[in-house]
Amino acid sequence: MSSTSPAPQVPSPETPANTTKWDYLGVGCFSMFVGFAGGGMIAVLIAKLVGALTRCTPEGETGAPCNWFTYAVFGALIGLVLVPTVSVWFFKRGRARALSKERG
Repeated sequence: MSSTSPAPQVPSPETPANTTKWDYLGVGCFSMFVGFAGGGMIAVLIAKLVGALTRCTPEGETGAPCNWFTYAVFGALIGLVLVPTVSVWFFKRGRARALSKERG
């Protein structure tokens, strides 16, 4: 006598999967790296613009703008906090909308 196990239930594409804290942690951790690098690069661009407006002479060898490292550190730290916060907020909002649409 062989027993057959029931087929696994696969959620339909219309119903979103239950979201756990690990989903939010994954989105937040991935976007931390993006925010850190992106914030630093944008801040160095701002340093370049501020240096041009204040007529600061860039380094002779590399052409780096004045105080670029200070701008890069603060920009990276702001991006490290801001990008994951916004990403998780949008992720939660999208899941909430999908659940409310499902309920009717």
